[in-house]
Amino acid sequence: MPLAPAYHTAEMVRALPDDGNRYELVYGELLVSPSPRPAHQAVLTELLLAVAGFCKAHDCGQVMVSPADISWSDDTLVQPDLFVITPKEARPREWSTVRTLDLVVEILSPSTAKQDRFQKRKLYQLQGVHTLWLVDIDAQQVEVWTPDAAFPKVETERVTWTPPGAGATLVIELAALFA
Repeated sequence: MPLAPAYHTAEMVRALPDDGNRYELVYGELLVSPSPRPAHQAVLTELLLAVAGFCKAHDCGQVMVSPADISWSDDTLVQPDLFVITPKEARPREWSTVRTLDLVVEILSPSTAKQDRFQKRKLYQLQGVHTLWLVDIDAQQVEVWTPDAAFPKVETERVTWTPPGAGATLVIELAALFA
């Protein structure tokens, strides 16, 4: 049996079989995660409804969920749980044209928390993602990261997001989100 390569490319990841796992790539390192838990999907649905409604009401971007192949280079390919494409890039025909993400939401799972907090978070920061939310269902909190943050702002009551150039702020009460 041939050994798996130590370094992967986005092209290699795109060629992997659809086997129910989520394959991502951060600087050549292959990240594999299983299907998410029901609690993950329930929180994702609530966030999708809230963020999509806000973006539609304030015309501040296109909300998407994965699967999606967001890639900034040959050795990166991520699939954020939820993300907002900047208005100037809204309605892309191909994932390869998506370059600017105003909001990325990753919902932590036991199998993905370390990857989300370190490899993927650093990638998002280096790519200038305006706001990153790392949603921890078990701790019932959200880590809020910005491109220049050395540490997150940890929210336990509510999380807010003001899109670049927007005159409005989305507020999500965490007690309701995690109920």
